[in-house]
Amino acid sequence: MRPDRLPESFEIHDMPPPARFFSCCPGGLSVVFLRQSAQGLRSLFETDSVLEQMMAQMLATTGRRPSPGEVRSWKASLPILANDLVAAGLGNVEVLVEHQLPLSSGRIDAILAGHHPISGDPSYVLIELKQWSSAEIYDNEPCLVQIAAYGNSPVLHPVLQVSAYRQYLLDFLPALSGVPERVSAVAYLHNATDQQVLGLRELPSSEQARMFTGQRKGDFMDFLRTKLSTEVGGTDAADSLLGMKSGPSKQLLTVVAAELQERTQFVLLDEQRVAYELVLHEVERARASDSKSVIVVTGGPGTGKSVIALSLLGELARQGRSVLHATGSRSFTLTMRQIAGRGSTRVKGMFKYFNSFMSAERNGLDVLILDEAHRIRETSANRWTRAALRSDRAQVDELLDAARVPVFLLDEYQVVRPGEMGTVAAIEQAAEAKGLRVLRVSLDDQFRCGGSEAYVRWVQHLLGLEEGGPCEWDPDSNFELKTASSPRALEDLLDEKSSEGYGARMTAGYCWRWSDPTPEGGLVNDVVIGDWAHPWNVRADRAVGGFPPSALWASDPAGFSQVGCVYTAQGFEYDWNGVILGPDLVWRTDRWVPVRDANKDPDFKSRTKVSDVEFGLLLINVYKVLLTRGMVGTVVYSCDPETQELLSSLIPT
Repeated sequence: MRPDRLPESFEIHDMPPPARFFSCCPGGLSVVFLRQSAQGLRSLFETDSVLEQMMAQMLATTGRRPSPGEVRSWKASLPILANDLVAAGLGNVEVLVEHQLPLSSGRIDAILAGHHPISGDPSYVLIELKQWSSAEIYDNEPCLVQIAAYGNSPVLHPVLQVSAYRQYLLDFLPALSGVPERVSAVAYLHNATDQQVLGLRELPSSEQARMFTGQRKGDFMDFLRTKLSTEVGGTDAADSLLGMKSGPSKQLLTVVAAELQERTQFVLLDEQRVAYELVLHEVERARASDSKSVIVVTGGPGTGKSVIALSLLGELARQGRSVLHATGSRSFTLTMRQIAGRGSTRVKGMFKYFNSFMSAERNGLDVLILDEAHRIRETSANRWTRAALRSDRAQVDELLDAARVPVFLLDEYQVVRPGEMGTVAAIEQAAEAKGLRVLRVSLDDQFRCGGSEAYVRWVQHLLGLEEGGPCEWDPDSNFELKTASSPRALEDLLDEKSSEGYGARMTAGYCWRWSDPTPEGGLVNDVVIGDWAHPWNVRADRAVGGFPPSALWASDPAGFSQVGCVYTAQGFEYDWNGVILGPDLVWRTDRWVPVRDANKDPDFKSRTKVSDVEFGLLLINVYKVLLTRGMVGTVVYSCDPETQELLSSLIPT
């Protein structure tokens, strides 16, 4: 279990404090696994006990143990970095090991904190350490790299990787954004010679982002001395960095217009950038060789799937490629049209639905970007489909046939409606039946829930999606979790957060009827719990009585006073997330019990179409979606006393 705050120091036998310490800056603003001067870091690695402490720190911070590969990389790279720093006369520079990026679970191998040798200003060098002894460019694509040990799966060029980390820090730390010259980035391939990674030099470097090999150790030291003083230590510079407050995240809906029309890009990190570059590469490959391939990108809530989708849409449109974006979510599609396509009919027309391709020309598009592909249905035909288009053809086949490069982005745990079948296995099976090559990218880092892997894991344990069952929430500096004693207390807390400038929304399980607006144009207070009552969000595409249309509930400030359901919340994010667990999912002694009769979702009404077992599985996914919408914090309440008792026992006051 995580402590209430990360310990500032771990004692080392035979080594007086503060010989080494792990750090969480007061207020939980920044987290590093290990903070030490370069000289101190070199001394620490004279014994393996530091690795044990780093392993413990990772477990406390992320809720998981490091892989053997991560431990090997620490053991192989950190002593070399420390020795080189001391040899360069930079023994007093502070080294922040495994620095976590703000609002993300992504981590920088090391940040060197010190002062500029001329200006004396704080100066920071981000270090990406690679143990590669050899590497080559992937299929003539300079942005991607192939390593023999990784097989045929490409990885991002290390200079691009560390450059993205640098840009991300500048974007999310306002104190640095105005002084970008204070932040530099280096990829250090300390086991390689120039000849062994010759192809990687095709990607040009810059003054702010460089790559050095072990053969160029002297050049590496010279570069560091141009950024960091050998005379002044880095303690205060490190304190300053760790104390910087992160600015508001670039939330999807507030920047999408600029993304598509002004072509400003999100910063894509690690596997996000791999997915992005791989799609661009496959598009060019398909054109040059008259071929076709399928790309599947998987990741949990907040791992950046929609960021990748919109970045690709903007870039491919800029290149003049025939490209469309499609989802199975009405709310998400209408929101994209409303916000991203404001003032541009052409941009609005780029957002389609999965069932828009029933009669599409085979390979008529260069690229079809399929966001929220877990919502793919068995067929596109429904009761509103024109008779001439009705068929038993699988929807996944229609989507595969529509473009040279179909790109599926999905989270299998977000299947929440009967008939949805967007799984990796189903897509791969359909593609292989057509003889198509399938490339997969898995997104590991969490960007929703404040980058808190611990919170996402807590939700999965709570709902039985991971073994071990519900566990007590151990407060996390990246995310706040609270329980409310009543729906009114939940609303009051969200209202308080809203008055402080945070975005906030209330959601609930679909356990109350959903009425049409009154003849006077008002909304009915359908969600009634005791003496507390509020309406569901507007169902229609038009505003009602000053309340926003369904598609804009999550982004319009006027949406606060309505209760959202899974169909309006899925795909969106807001700072503070209030979740009401309805009487359809209750805790009894040692397990969750689905109560079908308490659920009012029309899609779950028929036991013939949806078995009790399937209902239970879908219901768990529904609440997982609702619980993972928040970026800063979540507050939960259950209508059922025994379930509320469970939540109160798991979430400390």
